[in-house]
Amino acid sequence: MHENPSPPIGPADARPPVAYVPPTPAQGTLPPGPPQHRFSGGAVFLSAVGGGIIGAVLLAAIAVGIFGLPTRDTGVSNTADPVTSGDVTINVADTDATYAEGVAVKVIPSVVNVSIGQSGIDRFTGQSIVQTVGNGSGVIIRSDGYILTNNHVVESADEIIVTVGVEDVAATVVGTDPSSDLAVIKIDRTGLPAIEIGKSSELRVGEPVVAIGSPFGLERSVTSGIVSALGRSSLAEGTEGLSVYTSLIQTDAAINPGNSGGALCNESGQLVGVNTLIQSTSGSSAGIGFAIPIDFAIEIADELIATGRVAHPFMGVGTVTVDGSIAARFGLGVDSGALVQSITPGSPAEDAGLQRGDIILRIDDTEVTSVEDVFIAVRAHKVGETVAVRIVRDGEPLTLDITLGSDASAQ
Repeated sequence: MHENPSPPIGPADARPPVAYVPPTPAQGTLPPGPPQHRFSGGAVFLSAVGGGIIGAVLLAAIAVGIFGLPTRDTGVSNTADPVTSGDVTINVADTDATYAEGVAVKVIPSVVNVSIGQSGIDRFTGQSIVQTVGNGSGVIIRSDGYILTNNHVVESADEIIVTVGVEDVAATVVGTDPSSDLAVIKIDRTGLPAIEIGKSSELRVGEPVVAIGSPFGLERSVTSGIVSALGRSSLAEGTEGLSVYTSLIQTDAAINPGNSGGALCNESGQLVGVNTLIQSTSGSSAGIGFAIPIDFAIEIADELIATGRVAHPFMGVGTVTVDGSIAARFGLGVDSGALVQSITPGSPAEDAGLQRGDIILRIDDTEVTSVEDVFIAVRAHKVGETVAVRIVRDGEPLTLDITLGSDASAQ
């Protein structure tokens, strides 16, 4: 387990919870299941998981006009073979095409619709059937059929169908990592248009980005915007455990249910993020979306392809959030932090001398004011890195150097 919080000993965090947006049920014979939710007292993001769309809603969506950004002097040069989208070059030239048009030409072939099927019983015939219950998006990262998507897109699937161009192809799960909300699936095809991988570390606030995916099942949808912020972090609790999101890219490019697992690209048409979350009161885009940075996501994908699993940094503590009322009740001498309630035997925390009753105030450069901060701070590092953990013990400040281990050894 990963730095699991202990049961709370005081009032719950007052910040709004995470709500998981489930796939919208498609028309058919199976009754819809109960709603699913993700809750976390320290997070404010809504998950943008795929949802199907039907009937009049589809017609209304098609009727909505799609507008690009103001015209820029950019041109599109497609010098590639049709199945090697990474070779398409987007140049600043003397045409009236917007950068979003250029990105769309280059990237759309590399973004796929991911339909999710679940097994059930036909209420009329009593026969076992598989029915499509929702959709998400995915990005072709290797020409031999490997596709990167979100774990929450495929976690409940009994059947996965990927739409490549006009062809529907059955996919299998290569590996999933619920902790980072990433997954890799594969189709039995070669010569596919693998996307060009960019560097999320080179992104700057204000630069243009384009989101491509299948919102509400509307395949090959393109929206444009800018990088609104960098380094956002959050937690969400799903059906397979806690997902830790660190260093998220915030964008105002419209992201809706169905965009999850799709591509966030820079103006050169390079993949810089995997669209994953939205913040919204309605469950649809409010201009605040979040993508997992590709520098992190591609490492996870490569590890899943190589081994089928992923190892994450691990410290080995169970903590509880310290607020003013808890501090006063127990005479802790601090107003905020994370109180250590348990330590995993043989863990890096135990080896470094961390003790029950210690209050964690900072992990490296991250100020710790809650349990969530402990998760996020640890996950922001790599296995084998040494972090400086600032604590208070019996009223006295102390700093411990803790070398993070692997959660694979703790499972």
